[in-house]
Amino acid sequence: MSGQATMLDGGKMMADGVLDEAYERLHRTGPERQGWLSNHAPMAVEVLARHGHGGDVHGWLDWYRPKLEDMPARYEPIDAARWRPALGDPRRIADWVDLLVGQVSEHPWPDVLAEWWPRLLPGIAAGATHGVIRVGHAVRTLRHGDESPAALAELAHALGYWAARWQTVGGVRAPRGGLTPAAALDQVPTLPEQTGGIRDRLARLDALAGWPESVAAAGPPDDPDGARDWLTGLVDAAVRRYGRYGYGSPVMLVHSATAPNAVLRTLPALPRAMWLPSVAAAWAASAAVTSVYAPAEPMPADQLGTGPSGTDPRTEVLDRAAAHRDEHVLKFVDTALDTHARTGDPAALVAASDVITLIDRE
Repeated sequence: MSGQATMLDGGKMMADGVLDEAYERLHRTGPERQGWLSNHAPMAVEVLARHGHGGDVHGWLDWYRPKLEDMPARYEPIDAARWRPALGDPRRIADWVDLLVGQVSEHPWPDVLAEWWPRLLPGIAAGATHGVIRVGHAVRTLRHGDESPAALAELAHALGYWAARWQTVGGVRAPRGGLTPAAALDQVPTLPEQTGGIRDRLARLDALAGWPESVAAAGPPDDPDGARDWLTGLVDAAVRRYGRYGYGSPVMLVHSATAPNAVLRTLPALPRAMWLPSVAAAWAASAAVTSVYAPAEPMPADQLGTGPSGTDPRTEVLDRAAAHRDEHVLKFVDTALDTHARTGDPAALVAASDVITLIDRE
């Protein structure tokens, strides 16, 4: 395996060879454990490598290894021309991976992505949104120049997992109301009975008073560039909001930011005609996670976190996340750093610091 490296923002280097080695290890395992919990390792190691912690990747994988399970047995090959009956069938995980691995080996990966993205997008809730999140991390690797067989296979595994767990968000109306992302998130009603796993909770959204209206009240512009900017604002609003509401469900609420961020990272690799529906789906996912996990009230002001205090707060919070190891911490800090890089808002680093503290307490 070559030791090639990619320049990162801030002058750090990511050893693509280390990430490829990690992908190769992980592709011998399945995308889930214990029946439906997602394997976060491909996403977490990409974050470590992306942010200059490539030296921690293999040690992190050794630590995470007890959570990994073998790839499920193949069920029946999926015909590329007759794939719809297999959509959303978790028995077909290995079959989906076989199909997509074959496609990325025979066609340019942007073409494969453009073919499957609109098919999978309506089922954005797949795997508690981890299908789209894993795709977003895989696309970031490819867009930054690592188009090795391992990186291409990672995109195939990510798309295959999304297809096998395809799940819609119920009660969704097209957003046409004009609200800003922050105002739209504030208007989402919270599910009164916040019990059970995410699949059970999402199933109750159809009956939640005010839910369809709150989704429709959001207001992404109708032009692709404006919609992309609105999605950027959604990610930033969800990151900041975590600092006030994350205490309600420290693990699950990270996905209100990381799911739309995965879509945002993928947009440049997609035809512009797909941007508007992608933003609408990302909004539905973020709103749904907010509704079914956010507490009714924010954290009292006198209990809010203060964030990193050193002279290099970005490095400080990154190093803390790497030392913490939790996969949700790594993914959320990664997204919060995107927000901070765009806005310079210290609240993003406060939220990044909060996720470490909150998940420690959970």
